[in-house]
Amino acid sequence: MTTPGTEVAKKDNTPRGMIAEYKTDFAQVMPSHIRPETWVRIAQGALKKGRKQGDWFELEIAAANNPAVFMASLLDAARLGLEPGTTEYYLTPRKVKGRLEILGIVGYQGIIKLIYNAGFVSSVVAECVYENDHFSYHPGRDRYPTHEIDWDSDNRGKLRLVYAYAQMKDGAYSKVVVLNRAAINRIKESSQGSSSEYSPWVKHEDAMWLKSAVRQLAKWVPTSTEIRNDAKQVESERADNPATFTAPALHDADPVLEGELVDDGVTDAPSSYYESADHDGMFPPDPDA
Repeated sequence: MTTPGTEVAKKDNTPRGMIAEYKTDFAQVMPSHIRPETWVRIAQGALKKGRKQGDWFELEIAAANNPAVFMASLLDAARLGLEPGTTEYYLTPRKVKGRLEILGIVGYQGIIKLIYNAGFVSSVVAECVYENDHFSYHPGRDRYPTHEIDWDSDNRGKLRLVYAYAQMKDGAYSKVVVLNRAAINRIKESSQGSSSEYSPWVKHEDAMWLKSAVRQLAKWVPTSTEIRNDAKQVESERADNPATFTAPALHDADPVLEGELVDDGVTDAPSSYYESADHDGMFPPDPDA
């Protein structure tokens, strides 16, 4: 018989409860501009989206089936300063041995946010080009593409191209990345489970085209706040010791590993894909999907 007043509070082992329990751990890896309380509420709310199975949503079931994978995805989102369960960082159910699990995938808006957070870019342009659009871009002559859209049209046709570029704060323009359908298909084919009913390639095709272009753009522009911090430190040391100062080489940004497998080997794509084949890039092939 339990003595009154000695009852132990029952631990909340639901996915929402786990998020709350590890709030401090998430906060320790978040960038300083993120509010942990807001981030936790967004993560908990994300579990209540999508289809329902009985009393639980699919994402809740997937998270409960493999809590370790779920928490690892959230930790990755927290480290990057991205909101889980949004277009910045997708929480997608996938089947592993017949059971649903969580797959964390950085979305194209998440990559754009990382680019902005580095502090060197004033604007990022990423657009899909459809069959009935007018698109023109000549590398070496044009700083950026010309893209004309008939906004009154009820049908712009099928997806044809996708492009992305950035304007730096000093007024310069980044390299323009252009991908045609053949290049996109190679990326899609390299993504395990791309034909799954849960895959963003099935549910959000245009967003995945945009992500493919933005992900390649990230190779050509800074995406880490560490680079900005290093630059500030360099300027401070230069001001303190102008006579003896020697500028160090800035280190590369931390690579972002995603759940979705994208093969960077698409650098052998046709000439409509403007990218250097020997550029290492900041986003390595994703390890799992």
